[in-house]
Amino acid sequence: MPKQKTHRGAAKRFRVTGSGKIVREQAHIKHYLEHKPGSLRRRLQAPSLVSKADTKRVKRMLGI
Repeated sequence: MPKQKTHRGAAKRFRVTGSGKIVREQAHIKHYLEHKPGSLRRRLQAPSLVSKADTKRVKRMLGI
């Protein structure tokens, strides 16, 4: 049976930490930043963990 291919869209959006957790980037931080308050921009810069409900699906797409 052939190997399972990694979902390339998921590979660009998620990464795995050393402890095995899945990390993603926050939305709303790429453009239109001039009218957003600085506190919001700083908060959105931090990466966040994938929710527990989606972790199994993301791991399967990444081939983990």
